[in-house]
Parts: sequence; C-alpha cells; structure tokens
Amino acid sequence: MTQGQERQAVLIVEDEADIRELLSEYFRARGFDVAGAADGRAAVQAIERDPERFSLIITDLHLPGADGLAVLRAARAANPAVYVVIVTGFASLDSAIQAVRLGAYDYLTKPFSLGQIDVVLQRIHDIQMLHAENKRLTRQVSQRDAVDLRQALLMRLDGIETRLTRIEAALRARS
Repeated sequence: MTQGQERQAVLIVEDEADIRELLSEYFRARGFDVAGAADGRAAVQAIERDPERFSLIITDLHLPGADGLAVLRAARAANPAVYVVIVTGFASLDSAIQAVRLGAYDYLTKPFSLGQIDVVLQRIHDIQMLHAENKRLTRQVSQRDAVDLRQALLMRLDGIETRLTRIEAALRARS
C-alpha cells in the first residue's frame, strides 16, 4: 500500500492487546508507521488530532469508550480518502451493512488470517494504482486538449491574418 516513497500510517484499534500487537508487528514488517489504540475514544482522539495521518484504520467493532462504527464515522469525517477495515468476532449482516453504508472499505470476521489482510492490502494498492493512473491519464488528456486547442486557435488566427492581408491589398488597390 505504498505510494512513492512516503511511509503510510495505520491505526490499529483493538481492545485485545495480543491482537493489537500482532497486527502492529505485521504492519511494521510491511513498512507502515503504526499507531495503536485500546479503545474507541482514544482512536477518535488520535484521528481528530491528526486527520491526514492515517491512510488505513483497522478497528474492532465492539470497543470500550466508543464502538468501531464511531471510529469509522470519525475517520471518514476527518479524511474521506482513508480506508477503514472493520474486524469483529460478533459479525452480523446488519452490522456489516451499516459499516459499508458508513464507508467501511472491508469487514472481516474474527478469527481472520493475516493472509486476509494481505488480500485487503493488495486490493487497496490496486485501487491506489488505478487512481494514480487515472490522474496521469486525465493530465495527459488535458495537456493534449490544450495542445489541440492551441493549434486550432493558431489556425484560426492564420486564417484571419490571411483575410486581413487580402482586405488590405484590396483597399490599397482601390486607392
């Protein structure tokens, strides 16, 4: 999930210390700057303190202080480009639908494998690459349109200059 040379930051929000540490080690090994929060309130504060810091947030759904949906709301309000993945041991269709409607990128049920996180990261990376390619192509098209417009204007000016030259010649011939 790295773009260019910048190190991306992930916030792991998990009240179970062992899971939080495992995920932290996993992301550090992949070059992420990692922050952790043991409850939802601390996560919301971290997000509000530095809204652009985190590109990815992994949050448990059931947390003390504030639940994972509150973390999701705060994250999306602070930075609409952030990817939020909800993890839960108490999955339900209702909570999954609610999470997706609020802007969650993915919803994983516990126990999940680190391979599932690999898949999520690859999908995020693919999306980021598509966005970058889209921006590049948009710039290219804009530049091409500008060149085409310039050429059209120059041709138009050449035509006007040619007509003016003819008019001037005709006026001189009449004088």
